[in-house]
Amino acid sequence: MSSPTYAWRQVAGGPRLAVATLAHSECAALSIYVPAGSRDEGGLPAGLAHFVEHMVFKGTARRSARELSLEIENGGGQLNAGTTEDHTVYEGRGEAGQLPVLVDVLTDMLWHATFAEADLALEREVIGEEITMYRETPSDHIADMISGALWAPHPLGNPISGTLESVAQITRRKLLAFRDLHYFRDDVVIAAAGPFTLEQVQALIEPRLPATFQRLERAPVFVRPAGSPLRVAETRDTEQLQLSLAWHTPGRQDPLRHALRLLSLMLGESASSRLFQELREERGLCYHIASDVTLFHETGAFEISAGLDPDAREQALACIMREINDLVANGPRPGELERAKRLAIAQSKLAFETTAAHAAWAGEGLLDFNEIPSLTQWRELVLAVSDQAIQHAAELIFSGREPAMAEIGDRG
Repeated sequence: MSSPTYAWRQVAGGPRLAVATLAHSECAALSIYVPAGSRDEGGLPAGLAHFVEHMVFKGTARRSARELSLEIENGGGQLNAGTTEDHTVYEGRGEAGQLPVLVDVLTDMLWHATFAEADLALEREVIGEEITMYRETPSDHIADMISGALWAPHPLGNPISGTLESVAQITRRKLLAFRDLHYFRDDVVIAAAGPFTLEQVQALIEPRLPATFQRLERAPVFVRPAGSPLRVAETRDTEQLQLSLAWHTPGRQDPLRHALRLLSLMLGESASSRLFQELREERGLCYHIASDVTLFHETGAFEISAGLDPDAREQALACIMREINDLVANGPRPGELERAKRLAIAQSKLAFETTAAHAAWAGEGLLDFNEIPSLTQWRELVLAVSDQAIQHAAELIFSGREPAMAEIGDRG
């Protein structure tokens, strides 16, 4: 794939537009980022942002739900969407010549969906099945539990899909109010990638934009509550214990973000990581063990999750804390940080083999940092992380701090 040229601008009176020009690409990717997700549901039923995402696919004044799908797939393309804590993204992919169709269909969906009452009732059932599916899968449900333990009562602690009870409270009026408030913001980001210039994409996009966009303040910030972190447990008839631990971290604007990513790779995010080697390979305490970092604007989370034999719980916790305490006290072992850097850089290069990845880099960069970060500079910052920075990050998030904890298992 050719090297990209990134460019962006604020459309006059409208959203931000970013384009990754890939001169020799045969593909097109188009993503529209709405800067609103489950954290924007304060005082509203949980799952509202996710419900809006579902309803956007149910039809517009010009197209039925079936016609939306057929118009894209008849040309070999595909549509997708996802809701997170702080944004909702709508994505279209196809051959380069299909970009005008992707633009027309996605803009029609986002700004002209009808939210018909009959569709709302059907989609409420679909979302209910989705919630039930996740709840009945312990390895999925534990993620909602640890979020609640870490973030509650802030909306960051709510399940993104909501609950059966909260989804039952969502009406057409509430859906439209949320859509009209957040989908017409001037910090919406439209990102495209393929063999097109910024001017060419803008010429396609601009005639299909709504007449007005509004300035909107960010959602209320998270303030860490005083007192000990929550510990939650759920009893079910299962032979495996699902265990999750989480600590608060600085947010994505903090310079420590690169050290946190490398710390996760070293601790539990790779097959050569400390926890994988110690708990799975050396001791056979678990099949699954992993760590991850999630960053929001002003805060974040470092999580460790495992699937264990219940009898191995205490031994596994002791091993986890021993590795954490060693990093706090001594920092990385010889060669450990360099291996993590090589993994991070290689994963980045592999990810950017797709046109869609370049659209995501441009779109999420604007969404999170109000600029498109330089890939070269990002890699240089990763390579510049020192052993001392890793140890400092470990001290900051782990030292003297008890984790939030969630468990699912047979406590009998």
